[in-house]
Amino acid sequence: MQITLNGQDRTIDDLPAAPTVADLITSLALKGDRIAVEQNGEIVPRSTWAASPVASGDKFEIVHFVGGGC
Repeated sequence: MQITLNGQDRTIDDLPAAPTVADLITSLALKGDRIAVEQNGEIVPRSTWAASPVASGDKFEIVHFVGGGC
C-alpha cells in the first residue's frame, strides 16, 4: 500500500486486507500512547483508530509527544 507519511512517500507491505489506523501504527512499530495522528488533514482521535480505514494514497502526519521542562 502506498501512503505519504510525514511528507515522504512510503510503501507499507505488511498491512491486512482492510487496514485501519491502528494496523498502520502497529506496522510502523510506534507506541500508540505517545503519538498523535492526522489523516488527510483531519486529526484521528485515538478512540477511533481501530475503526478508521486506511486507503492507498492517504496522507498521514504522525507526531511524537516529547516531555521535558526545567
